[in-house]
Amino acid sequence: MFDSNHMSVNAKNHLVVGGCDTISLAEKHGTPLYVLDEEILRENCRNYKESLQTHFGVGNLLYAGKALCNTAVLQIIKQEGLGLDVVSGGELYTAKNAGFPMQNVYFHGNNKTKEELSLALSLDVGHFVVDNDAELMRLNLLARDMGKTASVLLRIKPGVDAHTHDYIRTGQIDSKFGYGLETGEALEAVELAIGMNHIDFCGLHCHIGSQIFETEPYCEAARLMMRFIYELENVYHITVQQLNLGGGFGIAYTKEDDPLPFEEFCKVISEALNEEAHRLGMDFPYILMEPGRSIVAPAGTTLYTVGSVKEIPGVRTYVAVDGGMADNPRYSLYGAKYDFTCAGCAGDEKTKTVTIAGKCCESGDLLGEHVALQPVMAGDILAVADTGAYNYSMASHYNRIPNAAMVLVKNGTDRVIVKREQFEDVVRNDVFLEEDA
Repeated sequence: MFDSNHMSVNAKNHLVVGGCDTISLAEKHGTPLYVLDEEILRENCRNYKESLQTHFGVGNLLYAGKALCNTAVLQIIKQEGLGLDVVSGGELYTAKNAGFPMQNVYFHGNNKTKEELSLALSLDVGHFVVDNDAELMRLNLLARDMGKTASVLLRIKPGVDAHTHDYIRTGQIDSKFGYGLETGEALEAVELAIGMNHIDFCGLHCHIGSQIFETEPYCEAARLMMRFIYELENVYHITVQQLNLGGGFGIAYTKEDDPLPFEEFCKVISEALNEEAHRLGMDFPYILMEPGRSIVAPAGTTLYTVGSVKEIPGVRTYVAVDGGMADNPRYSLYGAKYDFTCAGCAGDEKTKTVTIAGKCCESGDLLGEHVALQPVMAGDILAVADTGAYNYSMASHYNRIPNAAMVLVKNGTDRVIVKREQFEDVVRNDVFLEEDA
């Protein structure tokens, strides 16, 4: 959602982000163009850290690399003192490239390969968040062969149903992620881990989903995890040093969304955790949280150039842009809604209802339907708010479209942090077949 606290409209009636005229950015760098506001990103990091310290006393935030992972962004996250969770060898390698301190990296993922685990061990990654027994045994053997010990958190499914889209619910029993708590799998996994010579069991991780607005699912997950920790420590005499409560806190993509501030999430969750700990007569462990998209999504704006406006009388009006599902697949995947504006007349009233269509050869290549927008024509620049998370990171080469560039803006200056791909980049790994002699 376009935020007047961080965005403005200048005397030319142009949208301004990070002190930069978006029309000028589009002219200078071309479109599609990812624009990232450095001040918003840093401000969110600081506010979130302060909230965590205020309500939990000890703990840390882990930035979700999957939301937006490139070298410059991870450098900023490092400077702001956050930890990092990665879910692939590529994200891990990017962290290495950014000089991110490996002791502050948590390696997630439900199917880490042998090569990825070996890379993580060789880089002395701080913690592995283990998803299943096969991975646990594979990690133990690799650590043995490399003369190392892997610090491990086990991912637990607490059985909490988060009220969000099915594709981004992860805490219920029917999920590809983690060990079931109510089935007894979690306890068996802990017992397996502590019996391994090259595994150091450190704690537990849970995550119930993404884009969640309610506090009670988090509170219930926290209570369930505390009861499990009590059982481990008092019945089985197993120490739990860390508890990662995940994240997935929702943001306001449109005016229909009404999320709580992160500070309020922290307050309510810490109260539930403290109450449960007091009831059980125990202290809670070191707390980790993963704010995910809510740190970086509001910092992002995507710019497109309108190619055509096609009105089908009595049906709908299509506004076609030079991007689409290749640079933002979220609407095609699960109907994610966004706020759109014409960057060249940002202060004008939105009097039209349109469908934003992409350029891919796919009927489902849409960025939004029934969208409120100012009257636009070919050549206008369209801006989409809150695209900092899961846009660049989910981009594809569908139709062999090169990936878009990304610029970092601050105080009226802009810096390219991801170069625009060229056609040569698209074919770089193709192998040319020589004619038979």
